[in-house]
Order: sequence, then structure tokens, then C-alpha cells
Amino acid sequence: MAPPGERCGEPVIIRRRVRSRIDECHAHRPMVARAIKRIADPILAFLLLLLCSPVLLAIVVWILLDTGRPVLFSQVRAGKDGRSFRMLKFRTMVKDAVEQGRAQGLSEDPYGIVPNDPRITRSGRFLRRTSLDELPQLVHVLIGQMSLVGPRPDLVEQVANYDEQDRRRLAVRPGITGWSQVQGRDEITWPERFEHDAWYVENWSLRLDLKILFRTLTQPFRDEPAPVEDTMNIERARRASSPQPRP
Repeated sequence: MAPPGERCGEPVIIRRRVRSRIDECHAHRPMVARAIKRIADPILAFLLLLLCSPVLLAIVVWILLDTGRPVLFSQVRAGKDGRSFRMLKFRTMVKDAVEQGRAQGLSEDPYGIVPNDPRITRSGRFLRRTSLDELPQLVHVLIGQMSLVGPRPDLVEQVANYDEQDRRRLAVRPGITGWSQVQGRDEITWPERFEHDAWYVENWSLRLDLKILFRTLTQPFRDEPAPVEDTMNIERARRASSPQPRP
């Protein structure tokens, strides 16, 4: 019998078999990493809800004393693959913020904010600066609608105007924090956010998620950024609402 690596006196090349096994291992690594993320998200969300329960209660009391009910604000957002869900956050603005913004002519973007926005409440200014207003979204992570890290869920009205490139950010579950948030939050333009989100989706790893979580912890200590007007979505909404020429 010929020894391993030889057949009828001729060497047998076994590199392809080894290479195929290596490639197969590499192919499985992202699947394993994503499975770890999928399991870890609800577990961490549950633990964070327990640990943060005194903070959550204190915020509820503060909002009630400051501006009364409702404590929570809900808004329909687009999740993975564009599936809609009603996202929760602590209310940081007056109750009829969109209507007041239109009445006062603050911006063409009814959902955006402006520097020194008068609609933001006293408690809301602190909550927005520290991102504590996002804590209720741990519930969405717990039930699988969101992840701790991922592109921020966008408004369904704005997702309706996405082009094919923009839709890349919908390939994963949205996050409470994300790569574009640690790059600049409100002071970067929406095209820049989309590029950051697309880069995150294409280069995702558990190490990148940990890096984003660590950098997120430093965000509350930054100076409050001046928000950039969302000219991209304003223009898209204007085009979508304008009558189309007949063929």
C-alpha cells in the first residue's frame, strides 16, 4: 500500500482538501459570531433593564414632575428588512412638537430639531444629551426587534424614499447605538450617516460592536453638538409630494 500522499508511486496533492476545509471554517465564523450576537442581545438587555431600573424610575418621576404625562414617546420606525414597529423612548419634547414646529416655521423637516429648539423640555435636554432617553428601547432588544448595536431605526416615511444604496442599512436589525452615532451623532449629514451604516453592515464583527459600545459610553461627556438640518430628506419628501408629469 502506498504511503499517505502517494498513489502508484506518484505524489497526491492534498492542499486543495486542506484549503477547502480552511475556507469552510472561515465561512462559518460570521455565522457563529452572528449567533452569539443574537443570543447575547436579549440577555444583556434583560440585565441592563434590571441594573438600570432605579434610573428608569427616576427618569419617569422627573418627566412627570417637569411636564406631566405621557412619559413615553412612541413612533413607527423601520426595522430589519423594512419591517415597521413602534419604537419607544422617553419623551423629551412638548406633546405636540411636530405641530408646533410647523406652526412656528422652525424647519422644513417636521421630525428634525434645530439649535436651541424651544420644543425640547428641561428634562429632555439632559436626557437627549446623555442618550438616556433611548433606555426604553432595551425592551425592543429583549423581544428581538432591535439590537444593542446597529444602524438607528429610521422613520417609515423616510424609508419609503430610500434608493437601493440606502436600503443596505436595513439588512440588519437596528440598534440603540451604532457606528454613525459614535462618528458624530446629530452633527453629521444624513448621506454621511448612510455611508457609515453601510460600512458597518459590510464590515461587521463582534469586535466592532464592542468598540462601538465602549465609545458610546464616552458620548455623554461630550459637548452638546449643533444639529445639522436634514436637507436630504427634506428634498426627497418635496420630490415625493410634488405631482408627477403625465407621460
